[in-house]
Amino acid sequence: MLSLSIISFLLLFCALDIGSCENDNDLKNLEAEFALTLYQKVAERNNRTNLVISPASISFSLGLLQLGARGNTFGQLKQALGYSTHDENIQDFLHAAYKEGISSDQSVVVHLACTLFVQAGMQLSPQFIQQAEWWANNTVQQTNFSDPNRTEAQIKEWIAQSTGETSCLSLDMTESPLNQIAVVSTMDFRSTWQRKFTFTHAQALSFTTAEGISLKVPAMYLRAEVNYGEFLMGSLDQISVVELPYLEEMVSMFVVLPTDRRTSLARIETYFSAQTFSLWSSTLRRTGMDIFLPRFKIQNHLDLKMILLALGITDMFDQTEANFNGISEHGGLYISEVIHKAKIEVTEDGTRASGITAMVLLKRSRAPVFKADRPFNFILRQAKTGSILFIGRLTNPTQ
Repeated sequence: MLSLSIISFLLLFCALDIGSCENDNDLKNLEAEFALTLYQKVAERNNRTNLVISPASISFSLGLLQLGARGNTFGQLKQALGYSTHDENIQDFLHAAYKEGISSDQSVVVHLACTLFVQAGMQLSPQFIQQAEWWANNTVQQTNFSDPNRTEAQIKEWIAQSTGETSCLSLDMTESPLNQIAVVSTMDFRSTWQRKFTFTHAQALSFTTAEGISLKVPAMYLRAEVNYGEFLMGSLDQISVVELPYLEEMVSMFVVLPTDRRTSLARIETYFSAQTFSLWSSTLRRTGMDIFLPRFKIQNHLDLKMILLALGITDMFDQTEANFNGISEHGGLYISEVIHKAKIEVTEDGTRASGITAMVLLKRSRAPVFKADRPFNFILRQAKTGSILFIGRLTNPTQ
């Protein structure tokens, strides 16, 4: 299966005229906790809809902002992320993780990039530029925010160079000297399954939505040994979790499926935490299975400002309270807009085979069946770093 996932994240700054972790596992858990908490907040506002976000891209940008934040603005970012990017141990870990996230192998692309678009003539702190370039592989480009069309084209061109795709990101830029800095990060992941699925022409998957509507959707089929487990959440809710690795096992997709069709994803998502996810991933067992998944494609364009406010990150949006003096000595910078765009496409990698073959294999098999024929969650996690690259839910494959 060819999986193509692209993310772009934008923060627009405006300028007014007037704890430390002991080891890598701690940091992995903190990053996972932020990713899952962030997803829960987004999911609450997008109930019953297809959804995908890239926590890795968002935390990447917030970490960069934290480098230049001071006072209470810094404290709020630290509290939300769970760590301080001024801590040398944190910097070393994240720097190594981001370098690990850049794969030169053409069969597996995992690339996280970031740049600053700065109003021409604005002076940034040399220390901030040095930290950003080392920690986040950051670049700085000059632009002219008084020409919003040209600036938007410049940003879209950079996104296209970073991800290989043309962005349809809609930016709310006004002809105002207040717009001084835009922080843009991209998360690009492309790979094929370690074991490719078969696309079944003749055999459609009967997918039942949360509303009880039955849909016939294109099915992907795989018989393989995979990591699989069943878990009891709370006292009643049971889920099945299967891990589907991509090439070289650098990244895996975890599919979380409620056992009872009447159990909503919103209910299952309340259990998401770094602790529960660690339990799932560490206790899965190798199991030979017949696996059915729907093809699906999800694209979201989200305004994250209210989400970040709900996470306690408030001062950076306030013209009088925001403190980014570490970015520019001129001060007066605050965040005016937070836009997040994510896209994921899941297919079988173009491999074609008759549905008859798949049906025969299933009839002859006594192996357990994992059939994602109802709403489910998916989590793409990088193996070595533990970073959650993407997380989302599929409620309707036809939307």
